[in-house]
Amino acid sequence: MSYRRNHCSIQKVRHPSLLVIAICAAAALSPPSAALAQTAPYADPANPALKKGSMVLDPSRAALVVIDPQNDFMDPKGKAWPVVGESVTEQQLIPHLDQLFAAAKDAGMVVAISPHHYYHWDHEWHVQGPLEVFQHDVGIFDRTGPYTLEGFEGSGADFLPDFKKYINDGKTIIASPHKLYGPQVNDLTFQLRKQRVDQIIVVGMLANMCVESHVREFLEEGFEVAVVRDAIASTKLPEGDGYHAALINFRYMANGLWTTDQTVKMLAR
Repeated sequence: MSYRRNHCSIQKVRHPSLLVIAICAAAALSPPSAALAQTAPYADPANPALKKGSMVLDPSRAALVVIDPQNDFMDPKGKAWPVVGESVTEQQLIPHLDQLFAAAKDAGMVVAISPHHYYHWDHEWHVQGPLEVFQHDVGIFDRTGPYTLEGFEGSGADFLPDFKKYINDGKTIIASPHKLYGPQVNDLTFQLRKQRVDQIIVVGMLANMCVESHVREFLEEGFEVAVVRDAIASTKLPEGDGYHAALINFRYMANGLWTTDQTVKMLAR
């Protein structure tokens, strides 16, 4: 069975125990115009019922939190690329994240990474949701173990090379890995509290899963939270457009919903 989306034929392919989406030639995912992320169906409503969030960024007490900036999500050779590549390309995610990393570093702001890693025992879980099954069957973010770097360099679990100059600068906080979607089981919130952070800018992937789960938890913990709308991306599946699902929810609950350009200007003040 095939689907048509943005002039690209998407084939439904049988993978052991699940359906994987194989996207057509990478050439069909050429970078769109900068305005695409703001056009229908992603444009804000012409007559919104809700007021905009009131967050005023103060870099001295804020952190940039980057979720899952790893090869399996962000590299065209990554295991998840067939289902996320279209969204990553539409949002111009990689150049936007690079801009935000650089601006946050220039502003002297706390930068933290919330990575996603799986070990062999994680594949033995008896309780799993649909996306967990997908990730484990495809082998996304797999590592040999928590105390070895064997096979890590350049793997799907490794950080995208574009960002290593920021992540490995000796100042960026690399939290322990989260397992499903939120930061409840890693030390990210603890690390941010220890830096007296009370404002968080959230970016990364997947928009409607890990990003949204982090945002919800941070809000419940009393942080002021902004999302950069063109620095997040997600899956596009027959089940739905994950980016669009997240964007709708962020309009309801984020203290700020900004573009990369807006955020960079705030950080430069």
